[in-house]
Amino acid sequence: MRVLITGAAGFIGSHLCDKFLREGHEVIGLDNFLTGSPENIAHLFGREGFTFLKYDVTNFIYIEGRVDLVLHFACPASPVDYLNHPIHTMKVDSLGTLHTLGLAKVKGARYVLASTSEVYGNPQVHPQPETYWGNVNPIGPRSVYDEAKRFSEALTMAYHREHGIDVRIARIFNTYGPRMRMEDGRVVPNFINQALRGKPLTVYGDGSQTRSFCYIDDLVEGIYLLSVKDGLEGEVFNLGNPEEYTVLELAKLILELSGSRSEISFLDRPVDDPDRRKPDITKAKKVLGWEPKVSVREGLKKTIEWFRESLS
Repeated sequence: MRVLITGAAGFIGSHLCDKFLREGHEVIGLDNFLTGSPENIAHLFGREGFTFLKYDVTNFIYIEGRVDLVLHFACPASPVDYLNHPIHTMKVDSLGTLHTLGLAKVKGARYVLASTSEVYGNPQVHPQPETYWGNVNPIGPRSVYDEAKRFSEALTMAYHREHGIDVRIARIFNTYGPRMRMEDGRVVPNFINQALRGKPLTVYGDGSQTRSFCYIDDLVEGIYLLSVKDGLEGEVFNLGNPEEYTVLELAKLILELSGSRSEISFLDRPVDDPDRRKPDITKAKKVLGWEPKVSVREGLKKTIEWFRESLS
């Protein structure tokens, strides 16, 4: 296939470029480097089958020649980023989704949208199945991401229903691994960065809120299966690791695995910070034959080692 990946220089997008190239597909990557980094795809420059365009997907997108698959993964995804770029975040998930869907329509391409577990908000159903509609504050500070993704899902389904485009939606839960930015702002890179630098690990609230952490290799495999399998038009899938940890448990585990003597400090929780987050992946297991294989302990060891080398 000839595959277009937006957000190609981002954490997940760059790993997707690697995966599709390994599987023998041609990849066209788009990124404007707002939160992505050229370093994430530097090893791909000059490689046969890979083309990169520095581009902002909030503008009209033209790609010469055929496109068989569009993966829309461009978007600031960490609270630090989308709170620093609130309007651009909403433009990427509205205009960017509109333009990538328009391209898929013109090219007759299959379309995969990177959505998020944030569409569930602070969930009142646990674990969260794809049938749950969510509990989101539409005017809170996090709404620039939560509601933007909910809109992008609605727009994707509108194109499916009105134009018959083969669309699939991936609701991605917390994912971690190599190529995350030191200053990403999400809990895993935050804790690892602080631990390796000997700084206190900042836990918000009492740390009893839970998250589920999926290693990047597992997530990419799930997205690939969702992208290439036939007969999934208009389907939504949770992709994440159902191993549930409190934030405080995660902090202690990272201290153990890194050998750090850092202390843990407690700060006020951000507005609308979810209490619990855990995916129900029954559908992904049954339909895609997918479930995570890398344990949190194993994945964190690999991630800590990558961060350690990056700091040296």
